[in-house]
Amino acid sequence: MTNQGTDEHLRQAKVAEVKPYWSVIVGGEVSSAPKIIPGGHVIFSMRDKTGKIDCAAYEPTRQFRDVAKKLIIGDKVVAYGGVKEKPELPLTINLEKLSILKLVPVLRKVNPTCPRCGKRMKSEGKGKGYSCKRCKIKVPASAAKLVEMRREIEVGAFEVPPRARRHLAKPLVRVAYPRREY
Repeated sequence: MTNQGTDEHLRQAKVAEVKPYWSVIVGGEVSSAPKIIPGGHVIFSMRDKTGKIDCAAYEPTRQFRDVAKKLIIGDKVVAYGGVKEKPELPLTINLEKLSILKLVPVLRKVNPTCPRCGKRMKSEGKGKGYSCKRCKIKVPASAAKLVEMRREIEVGAFEVPPRARRHLAKPLVRVAYPRREY
């Protein structure tokens, strides 16, 4: 009997409980935008009610880093990985898996269309409203609409590729999902 590929090394913890060299499962909210540091590593911070911790997706994790890069502040995630301690740096979770539970909507302001010709109107300046160059019609600044943008990532579970996986990490293909009743 072996514990390889079982995730037995991971323990559920709050940020304040995390200790160096533990392997943990920590849930929280992304609290800083992901940064790319020299070497191609991606670092972001997450927090729960008890504190804040850094999470790192290193270069050998390849496309897994792309998932981490697309997170924004406020996204709800669960981080799985080993905790490392380096002098003069905060505790960091070396990510093995990442579950995205909820994505924050991204809103973008869109200029209104002209009520007469249907062409997109141009801004007159901050707070001055919009005008149609073709019809010369003017509308107030409040006519602009907020549109929810599509995110490049989706809710779900992500793992590092096999080349970067620890021997105890359970591959997602072996994770049993709850059965749905129809």
